[in-house]
Amino acid sequence: MSNNTLNGRKSQIPILEKPEIIDIDTVTPETSAKLEAPETEVHPQPETPKEVAPKKKKPIALIVAALGIGAIAAGSFGYRYWQYASIHEQTDNATVTGNVHQVSSRIPGTIAQVLVNDNQLVQPGEILVKLDPRDYQSKVQQATAALENARSQAQAAQANIALAAQTTSGKTTQAQGDVSSAVAAISTAQAAVKEAQAGIPAAQAEVKLAQAGIPAAQAEVAQANANLQKAQADYNRYKQLYQEGAIARQQLDTAKAAYDVASAQKNAAIQGVEQAQAKLASAKVGTAKAQSVLAQAQEGVTSAQAKLAASRGGLQQATAGGQDTTVKRSQYEAAKAAIAQAEASLKDAQLQLSYTNITAPSAGRVGNKHVEVGNRVQAGTPLMAIVDNQKWVVANFKETQLENMRPGEPVEIKLDAFPHHAFSGHVDSISPASGAEFALLPPDNATGNFTKIVQRIPVKIVLDQKSIQGYERRITPGMSAEVAVEVK
Repeated sequence: MSNNTLNGRKSQIPILEKPEIIDIDTVTPETSAKLEAPETEVHPQPETPKEVAPKKKKPIALIVAALGIGAIAAGSFGYRYWQYASIHEQTDNATVTGNVHQVSSRIPGTIAQVLVNDNQLVQPGEILVKLDPRDYQSKVQQATAALENARSQAQAAQANIALAAQTTSGKTTQAQGDVSSAVAAISTAQAAVKEAQAGIPAAQAEVKLAQAGIPAAQAEVAQANANLQKAQADYNRYKQLYQEGAIARQQLDTAKAAYDVASAQKNAAIQGVEQAQAKLASAKVGTAKAQSVLAQAQEGVTSAQAKLAASRGGLQQATAGGQDTTVKRSQYEAAKAAIAQAEASLKDAQLQLSYTNITAPSAGRVGNKHVEVGNRVQAGTPLMAIVDNQKWVVANFKETQLENMRPGEPVEIKLDAFPHHAFSGHVDSISPASGAEFALLPPDNATGNFTKIVQRIPVKIVLDQKSIQGYERRITPGMSAEVAVEVK
């Protein structure tokens, strides 16, 4: 088939103009003029295929009816929208928020095991990560040994208290007895001194008496000697006279007897002198003895006083032993304090050991996990996050929208992630300050360059549990939302 034939056939097909679609709500004078033009029927004209028949004009009544229907529809829509907007406050500046629990290590250590995966559901107390516990087990053993040592020292200190108390009691009793004995010995020695002092004058009196008796005895000796000489002279004279026969034998015997008596008296007088001298010597010995007794008594007093001083020193030492008991009690109290400190150290070491098992703070799903076996972590290093099932919406309303908004008012919520499902909730609370007040660098309106800007106030909206059934795990913090609060 030739190209001419094809061209001929194409020229026989009528060209139909695509009808123009006009929105009634956007009718303009130009479109109205087009609508008034009459429609033209299209007939095939082989002779003049490029010419189009003129359109027939539509009736004006149809246009007016269409405009009326459009006006009624627009008015009805506008009324309903006004009625809806008058009791609702809307905003699309809203996001889903939830409790995101950051999981971190309380102690430094090396990761030994990671027991969860990304997005895994966990329960409260479930072990998430295990640290290498050997360092902390060693610390627990050291704390246990320190506690045992402190307890042993406390037992020894307690035993020392009992021993020191008994020793001090015995020493005190003995020292008190020694003091009493020394006091008694001093009294006895002082009495002996007094007695010895009383005997010395008597002995001295006897010496004086004996000394006075010696001259008398010597006088008696001299008298006896004179009598003896006289009797001897008489006897010699009477003896001569007797020999001469001048006197009788009786007179001679009488003279002889007088001579013998005088001789005996002389001997007696001599013995008296000797006795007086012996008595003087004896009195002197008594005086020396009395002085010796006095010296011994005085020495006894001195010894008793020394013994008393020693006994008092022993008593003071025993009293010092009581102070030693007090010191031992203080040492025991210090040992008990050391036990308490060691127990606290042991509990701290055990607590540090328990921190090697990092557990989930609440039920939820694991997110933002960036920890692997072998990593070295420090205290406070974030390891992962647990997002629990408690979720709500924070809507940032303009301050001009809060006039009639109150907690408890119902809210319609639409999430961008689920555009074909509407959720319901209620206003829980309104923030006590705008978001600008909580910013790191809040604006200072006193700088002189103030520009009034409508502020946004965060409003917490709680989702109704019935409306989110089936979506609990699908709704996540950070999702965008649109909310409409029904205000009174």
